[in-house]
Amino acid sequence: MLTMAMWQGLQNDAISAGNTRLLMIFVGLVAFSMLIQAVVVIIAAVGGMKAVKRVTAISEELHRRATPIIGTAESLIAETLPKIRKISDNLVETSEVVKSKAHDLESTFTDANLKTKAQVARVDGMISTGLTAAGSLAEMIHQGIRTPVREAVGVVNGFKAGLDVLLSKSKGFSNGSSVRKNTAIKLYDDDQTSI
Repeated sequence: MLTMAMWQGLQNDAISAGNTRLLMIFVGLVAFSMLIQAVVVIIAAVGGMKAVKRVTAISEELHRRATPIIGTAESLIAETLPKIRKISDNLVETSEVVKSKAHDLESTFTDANLKTKAQVARVDGMISTGLTAAGSLAEMIHQGIRTPVREAVGVVNGFKAGLDVLLSKSKGFSNGSSVRKNTAIKLYDDDQTSI
């Protein structure tokens, strides 16, 4: 507002004593604010200079300490890089060797598996043939024993029947002799079916 009043006073081309006084106060305030601003800028500049000096000192100290570390790291990298390359080359070669050996081992296992299957099939065939032969032999032995036993039982039964007939003729014809004869024939028939 004050500025507006002053401006209006300047526009009227008449600067009165009151307006002059206000103008001087205004100019004084502007000068004072510029002085404060200059002091603040100077303080900021001094603070900035101190900060720059401090940052410069820190960077020089960091540079002084980092230079040997960087040099050591460079020499370490220069020394280990060929070793690392050699190790990586060896790993590549080892990988190739392992792959080829794995392929060889796989083919060997496949071949051994096929041969084992063939041997198992042969042994299975041999066992099957042996079991079949043993079964045939057992059947032949069974028939070889069964037939003579059956014939012997038939002869014994026939002998019994003949004896019964003879005994029945010698005692006469009676009902008891015909019962014994039928029993002997029945026993013979039972023996034939059981064998």
